[in-house]
Amino acid sequence: MKSFLIPLLFATTASFAQIATQATPVDKIKVAKGFKVELLYSVPKEQEGSWVSMTQDDQGRMLCSDQYGALYRITPPAIGGSPGETKVEKLSIDFGHCQGLLYHAGALYGVVNDDAYQGRGLYRCKDTNGDDQFDAVELLRSFPGKAGEHGPHGVVLGPDGQSLYVMCGNQTPEPSCETSRVPRHWAEDQLFPMILGRGFMRDVLAPGGWLAKTDLDGKKWELINTGTRNTYDIAINRNGDIFGFDADMEWDTGMPWYRPTRVCFMQSGGEFGWRTCSKKWPARWEDSLPAVVDIGPGSPTGVAFGYGAKFPSKYQDALYICDWSYGKMYAVHLNPNGAGYSGTTEEFMSASPLPLTDIEVSKKDGAMYVSVGGRKVQSGLYRVTYTGAEKSDRSDKLGSSDLAKVRESLEKEGASVQAAWPHLSSADRHLRFAARIALEHQPVASWKEKALSETNPRAALTALMALARSSGGDKSFQQLILAALNKIDFKSLMGLDRVTLIRDYMLTFTRLGEPDAATKAELIAKLNPLFPTNDTGLNRDLAELLVYLGDAGIVAKAAPLVNDSPTQEEQIDYARILRFAKTGWTKELRTDYFRWFLRAANYKGGASFDLFIGEIKQDALKTMTEEEKIAIKDVLDAKPEIKAPSFTTKPMNFVKAWTLADLEKSLGVGLEGNRNFQNGRNMFGAATCFACHRFNNEGGAVGPDLTSVAGKYSPRDLLEHILEPSKEISDQYGSTVFTKKDGSTVIGRIANMKENIMMVCTNMMDPNNFTNVDARDVVKTEESKVSMMPLGLMFMLKENDIFDLMSYLLSKGNPDDPMFVK
Repeated sequence: MKSFLIPLLFATTASFAQIATQATPVDKIKVAKGFKVELLYSVPKEQEGSWVSMTQDDQGRMLCSDQYGALYRITPPAIGGSPGETKVEKLSIDFGHCQGLLYHAGALYGVVNDDAYQGRGLYRCKDTNGDDQFDAVELLRSFPGKAGEHGPHGVVLGPDGQSLYVMCGNQTPEPSCETSRVPRHWAEDQLFPMILGRGFMRDVLAPGGWLAKTDLDGKKWELINTGTRNTYDIAINRNGDIFGFDADMEWDTGMPWYRPTRVCFMQSGGEFGWRTCSKKWPARWEDSLPAVVDIGPGSPTGVAFGYGAKFPSKYQDALYICDWSYGKMYAVHLNPNGAGYSGTTEEFMSASPLPLTDIEVSKKDGAMYVSVGGRKVQSGLYRVTYTGAEKSDRSDKLGSSDLAKVRESLEKEGASVQAAWPHLSSADRHLRFAARIALEHQPVASWKEKALSETNPRAALTALMALARSSGGDKSFQQLILAALNKIDFKSLMGLDRVTLIRDYMLTFTRLGEPDAATKAELIAKLNPLFPTNDTGLNRDLAELLVYLGDAGIVAKAAPLVNDSPTQEEQIDYARILRFAKTGWTKELRTDYFRWFLRAANYKGGASFDLFIGEIKQDALKTMTEEEKIAIKDVLDAKPEIKAPSFTTKPMNFVKAWTLADLEKSLGVGLEGNRNFQNGRNMFGAATCFACHRFNNEGGAVGPDLTSVAGKYSPRDLLEHILEPSKEISDQYGSTVFTKKDGSTVIGRIANMKENIMMVCTNMMDPNNFTNVDARDVVKTEESKVSMMPLGLMFMLKENDIFDLMSYLLSKGNPDDPMFVK
């Protein structure tokens, strides 16, 4: 059984300095069982640059673009032939700098992402005289904005063979598409001002990154969806559904608004909730769409389905996604799930470094071709083939569910109010979303009264969300929407419906302004008694809404959670929320609130972390009078003691050096119906598990997400991996020992690269602390035999605490699981 708790890259004792001058050798690359990797070509980067995009022509040749230069055409050897037979030629046309390439019907489409030629945009190259060389290039559509890595990216062919889809990052303003499947009333929709940190893209407002569709001549453009951060590439499955691999913001690591890289079903009319700095929307808000699967930290690049590959059917049907920084290609196994999709991931190919940029499955030989490069690092072209015993018969798996077919019908232009309305109450989130978007495309007057009088709670929540978003700022809507929301019985709602009720109140204020004093008082009286619930995300939304309304009573309830919440992110979020609370404070509550900042000084996160925390504190200070500041001057003037981070105010003392033998004898009885959910969650925080691992959309992201461990491990296996993290380290998560020419070593994971420099993260608990290693100085690499997960994290817990923690993990974060005392 492989340990899920720790990162591993690769094992080898071969010389490493050669990687500075040639692509990573195949003996350093791990690939799924039964597959073979060939290095076909190491790109001489001084002459041919660093390749970032790839497509194939009608003769099975690969066309690649240097990030900062020309186009190249590669004729691979036949399967079984020598890599030395690979033919590479520089194309004669003066064109390149493409982060997206597509060959179709004799033309080469390229997406330029800098100021070369006529600037950023979609171009088309043609061979006008039949000499097998492109000789004419035209700009089909220019894109506004500045050059940068968050600009225009991938271009793919639509299923009809007559359309193109173009993906752009959040540094590219939407280019005034002629039509839009996204209602054009997007907004920031946050109650409080953003926290800037280092302020990267602070001036970029919604809609953020976007996907658009156009014809083969680039004449008419239609906006498909918005709200992504920096999705580099997309792929389309057999159902015609689009998938992308969206980027995280590494500077946000450790903050409550951090979102890991994630695979998204790019639904028509979709909104994915990216907003700059602290304004990102949590996945629980229904005015955005959730991820199919979260991946973790990384740098997303090329994606492709395995259709046409001579692979076993499981791998033909997989979506392959590339992570440039950590050198990993994942096979994402997607399954239709209602009107949307669910998915699981498998590491398919990895090495360190292996700066993956693009993927093509050859229509000629059925092999997978993989390019590496970017940012002027060493580039190369690989080929992956299957040599195992499983059959590689063609797979035609997949089909639309009934719910998906309904969703597709609602996504068509002109879907009526009558057609959409029954699905506003659907149990399927993707179908509810599609029905709401269809509604928002219709004149508000045609459905306003129907929304205000709807009696089905879930349908009313969805319709009122649409009404607030479509109100056009008409203040007269506010009291009508509030009256309808006030009729909905919170206690009769379950799960996400409760979150949506609070979100609807928020939208009523973000879209229609601050309510009057009487309305505030009425809402405070209604909402304050609801806090707290057993849903941590809902609690934070409730607290934020009540602080916005000026509720003095929420301070006494929420302020203790700044210190008592088990996760760094939850503590920070309550500190963020309460920074604007002006009333309800006592001296003791103020003291404890500002004393928390002394603890937080030892917390770790991304490059903006300290600045984010500092801004929260400064905003809170602005709400205080001079007399209030003087009263707690000793705390405000205190300097933090630099030490290891502690996520609990309760003293943690050594209990026992627990072994598997100590605990397994009580394991069965210990998990039977008498466990404490909240204590399990608290212990997950006290043992610093949340510092590295995400669980149920909470916690850090430098370690693997543990939400699905219940489906992967028996209780005994789970306990063994926790107590003995170095016993067996998984291929997916681990560390590497880099030995340099002077005999010194650096142990960690490569997190970023530029030219010959590798940025190595040496401490999981401090993801922004990198050690720069020059690849030319490295003489040997080998896997670390010691897990990056510290030994002894359970030694401070009592036996009951350990079983509560395990029950929390095995329940998938569900407090209603039979393991817990009711």
